[in-house]
Amino acid sequence: MPTPRETVARAYELLAARDLDGYLALLHPDVVITQDPALPWGGEHVGADGAATFAITLVSHIDSRVTILELFEAGNHVVQYGRTAGTVNANGARFDLPETHVWTVADGLITRAQFYIDTAAMLAALRGEPAGG
Repeated sequence: MPTPRETVARAYELLAARDLDGYLALLHPDVVITQDPALPWGGEHVGADGAATFAITLVSHIDSRVTILELFEAGNHVVQYGRTAGTVNANGARFDLPETHVWTVADGLITRAQFYIDTAAMLAALRGEPAGG
Protein backbone atom coordinates (compact mmCIF):
# COMPACT_ATOMS: atom_id res chain seq x y z
CA MET A 1 0.00 0.00 0.00
CA PRO A 2 1.35 3.45 -0.84
CA THR A 3 2.27 5.85 1.92
CA PRO A 4 0.03 8.90 2.42
CA ARG A 5 2.71 11.06 0.77
CA GLU A 6 2.87 8.74 -2.24
CA THR A 7 -0.93 8.83 -2.57
CA VAL A 8 -1.01 12.63 -2.52
CA ALA A 9 1.94 12.92 -4.91
CA ARG A 10 0.02 10.67 -7.30
CA ALA A 11 -3.05 12.91 -6.91
CA TYR A 12 -0.98 15.93 -8.00
CA GLU A 13 0.32 13.99 -11.02
CA LEU A 14 -3.22 13.07 -12.06
CA LEU A 15 -4.52 16.59 -11.54
CA ALA A 16 -1.66 18.06 -13.59
CA ALA A 17 -2.52 15.60 -16.37
CA ARG A 18 -6.20 16.62 -16.07
CA ASP A 19 -7.05 12.94 -15.43
CA LEU A 20 -10.26 13.40 -13.44
CA ASP A 21 -11.16 9.70 -13.49
CA GLY A 22 -7.74 8.72 -12.17
CA TYR A 23 -7.94 11.38 -9.47
CA LEU A 24 -11.43 10.33 -8.42
CA ALA A 25 -10.19 6.74 -8.07
CA LEU A 26 -7.81 7.93 -5.30
CA LEU A 27 -10.67 9.39 -3.27
CA HIS A 28 -12.59 7.65 -0.50
CA PRO A 29 -16.32 7.43 -1.36
CA ASP A 30 -17.07 9.86 1.50
CA VAL A 31 -14.21 12.28 0.80
CA VAL A 32 -14.69 15.86 1.96
CA ILE A 33 -13.06 18.69 0.00
CA THR A 34 -13.15 22.22 1.39
CA GLN A 35 -12.02 25.63 0.27
CA ASP A 36 -13.09 29.14 1.25
CA PRO A 37 -16.78 29.46 0.27
CA ALA A 38 -16.12 33.00 -0.97
CA LEU A 39 -14.56 31.45 -4.08
CA PRO A 40 -16.91 30.28 -6.87
CA TRP A 41 -15.61 26.70 -6.49
CA GLY A 42 -15.35 26.92 -2.70
CA GLY A 43 -17.40 25.43 0.09
CA GLU A 44 -17.64 21.86 1.28
CA HIS A 45 -17.86 19.14 -1.36
CA VAL A 46 -18.65 15.58 -0.28
CA GLY A 47 -18.15 12.28 -2.11
CA ALA A 48 -17.12 11.59 -5.69
CA ASP A 49 -19.90 13.80 -7.07
CA GLY A 50 -18.82 16.67 -4.84
CA ALA A 51 -15.18 16.21 -5.81
CA ALA A 52 -16.08 16.20 -9.50
CA THR A 53 -18.23 19.32 -9.07
CA PHE A 54 -15.37 21.06 -7.26
CA ALA A 55 -12.88 20.19 -10.02
CA ILE A 56 -15.20 21.07 -12.90
CA THR A 57 -16.20 24.38 -11.31
CA LEU A 58 -12.56 25.23 -10.61
CA VAL A 59 -11.39 24.63 -14.18
CA SER A 60 -14.41 26.46 -15.59
CA HIS A 61 -13.17 29.60 -13.80
CA ILE A 62 -9.37 29.36 -13.93
CA ASP A 63 -6.57 27.63 -15.80
CA SER A 64 -3.86 27.05 -13.22
CA ARG A 65 -0.87 24.94 -12.34
CA VAL A 66 0.39 24.10 -8.87
CA THR A 67 4.10 24.28 -8.14
CA ILE A 68 4.93 22.21 -5.07
CA LEU A 69 7.58 23.83 -2.89
CA GLU A 70 7.19 21.43 0.05
CA LEU A 71 5.30 18.16 0.48
CA PHE A 72 5.60 16.30 3.75
CA GLU A 73 3.85 13.57 5.67
CA ALA A 74 2.73 13.95 9.30
CA GLY A 75 0.99 10.74 10.31
CA ASN A 76 -2.01 10.29 8.03
CA HIS A 77 -1.86 13.95 6.97
CA VAL A 78 0.12 15.32 4.05
CA VAL A 79 0.83 19.04 3.90
CA GLN A 80 1.75 20.75 0.67
CA TYR A 81 2.97 24.31 0.42
CA GLY A 82 3.42 25.89 -2.97
CA ARG A 83 2.10 28.34 -5.50
CA THR A 84 -0.75 28.31 -7.94
CA ALA A 85 -0.33 30.36 -11.07
CA GLY A 86 -2.42 30.81 -14.15
CA THR A 87 -5.16 32.87 -15.74
CA VAL A 88 -8.81 33.60 -15.16
CA ASN A 89 -10.85 32.17 -18.02
CA ALA A 90 -13.40 35.01 -18.15
CA ASN A 91 -11.00 37.94 -18.33
CA GLY A 92 -7.46 36.67 -18.90
CA ALA A 93 -6.19 38.12 -15.61
CA ARG A 94 -2.99 36.43 -14.47
CA PHE A 95 -2.33 35.31 -10.92
CA ASP A 96 0.54 33.74 -9.00
CA LEU A 97 -0.44 33.05 -5.41
CA PRO A 98 0.86 31.12 -2.41
CA GLU A 99 -1.27 28.19 -1.34
CA THR A 100 -1.35 25.33 1.13
CA HIS A 101 -3.18 22.03 0.87
CA VAL A 102 -3.77 19.68 3.80
CA TRP A 103 -4.71 16.12 2.83
CA THR A 104 -5.84 13.24 5.02
CA VAL A 105 -5.24 9.69 3.78
CA ALA A 106 -6.50 6.37 5.17
CA ASP A 107 -5.89 2.93 3.69
CA GLY A 108 -4.41 4.42 0.53
CA LEU A 109 -7.39 6.71 -0.19
CA ILE A 110 -7.81 10.44 0.30
CA THR A 111 -10.51 11.08 2.89
CA ARG A 112 -10.20 14.85 3.21
CA ALA A 113 -8.59 17.71 1.29
CA GLN A 114 -8.48 21.24 2.64
CA PHE A 115 -7.29 23.88 0.19
CA TYR A 116 -6.08 27.31 1.33
CA ILE A 117 -5.18 30.25 -0.91
CA ASP A 118 -4.96 34.03 -0.62
CA THR A 119 -8.70 34.43 -1.17
CA ALA A 120 -8.66 38.23 -1.47
CA ALA A 121 -6.01 38.10 -4.20
CA MET A 122 -7.86 35.31 -6.06
CA LEU A 123 -11.12 37.27 -5.91
CA ALA A 124 -9.27 40.31 -7.28
CA ALA A 125 -8.04 38.26 -10.23
CA LEU A 126 -11.56 36.94 -10.82
CA ARG A 127 -12.70 40.58 -11.03
CA GLY A 128 -9.94 41.30 -13.55
CA GLU A 129 -7.65 43.14 -11.15
CA PRO A 130 -3.94 42.30 -10.93
CA ALA A 131 -3.30 39.55 -8.38
CA GLY A 132 0.02 38.65 -6.86
CA GLY A 133 1.07 37.22 -3.58
